[in-house]
Amino acid sequence: MSPSLAEISTGASKKHEELGFGTRAIHVGSAPNKETGAVIPSISLSTTYKQDAIGVHQGFEYSRSGNPNRDAFEETLASLEAGGAHGLAFASGSATTATVLQSLGPGSHIVSVNDVYGGTFRYMTKVANLNQGLETTFVDLENADDETFIAAIRPNTKLIWIESPTNPTMRLIDIARISSIAHAHPSKPLVLVDNTFLSPFYSSPLLLGADIVLHSLTKYVNGHSDVVMGALILPAHHTTLAADLRFLQNAIGAVPSPYDCWLAQRGAKTLHLRMKAHGTNALAVAKALERSPHVEDVIYPGLASHPRNDVAYASLSPHARKFVDAQGVDGGFAYGGMISFRIKGGEAQAEKFLTSTKLFTLAESLGGVESLAEHPARMTHGGIPEADRALLGISANLVRLSVGVEDIDDLLHDIEQALEVAAATL
Repeated sequence: MSPSLAEISTGASKKHEELGFGTRAIHVGSAPNKETGAVIPSISLSTTYKQDAIGVHQGFEYSRSGNPNRDAFEETLASLEAGGAHGLAFASGSATTATVLQSLGPGSHIVSVNDVYGGTFRYMTKVANLNQGLETTFVDLENADDETFIAAIRPNTKLIWIESPTNPTMRLIDIARISSIAHAHPSKPLVLVDNTFLSPFYSSPLLLGADIVLHSLTKYVNGHSDVVMGALILPAHHTTLAADLRFLQNAIGAVPSPYDCWLAQRGAKTLHLRMKAHGTNALAVAKALERSPHVEDVIYPGLASHPRNDVAYASLSPHARKFVDAQGVDGGFAYGGMISFRIKGGEAQAEKFLTSTKLFTLAESLGGVESLAEHPARMTHGGIPEADRALLGISANLVRLSVGVEDIDDLLHDIEQALEVAAATL
């Protein structure tokens, strides 16, 4: 029997995973205040806390080490990521990345998916490499066979870094396969999955064998483009690792403010509703792009025509699969809100499209309720060398869309009219 909400409120039960995703999002970490009865957590701005005697306190000493809002939000995060038990919030996704890589120590080696987020690539190659001698081998984890992947692992390999889908070319990684191979290797590297693009709603990497899940909470989890934050979620069997990372969280001090935690926790309460709308809209936009004579290629793994559509379906979380199966839509299924496509022409047509949309705002970032569009080669991935971008398929005519939750007819009209304007310049 699932625990009652009263049990959650009193902390009498820890079986949060037995509750539905949306129920956990709304209730876990948000118990009514015992003193006032307030249903929504208040914002605790205090930086320090009274001690009744030296070392005797109510769980808080100094807000860098712990804060009621951050603790509550971390509890929410751990419950949302299926299989999670430990949540750690950071001041940004980049700070989260830096903390994980610093935890590996000097002279370590990692294997990373080759099509990694530009900011992650920058930290791996231009910061960690110089400051701690960290070496990174970039591998096409989507297409690499077992032998190629195993050959990339060294005796000092501490971590496998996965994004799936990747940013921005939407490569899909078989997380279960990579995790199985990594854990069987004598080096025993940990497997980290950046789950930002799909959010805890569409994907549950911990259930597929990952050791750590990373999120840029700035994106879908917060969902309103008004918070910069990151997080790590770990399963119950990694208590020691979680404690080590929490030590670094405090020692480095890249922690989010109470107000940001409060905002992000509020955003997370509607994550399940927003992700369903993002996915439904994105599938419709992807189908429209696929029909357009002005589009060369559409990359959305939820499309039935996508070559790895079966891998996308297999990667769905249990709750997302339930939603997708109930939809029964022809031609594909909802798979998050991110789409990349190549417009016919080149950079000039891509820029004309991006400056001609009315509802899709030309801006970096993703995952907010509003629709955004950007040019990866010149914006989010401009720091990657041009030759490497070419190998990855980040071409001058590649456009990335973050499809929001506006009315779909309006979004389709906006896409179609902007494509017509861009096509007229050919």
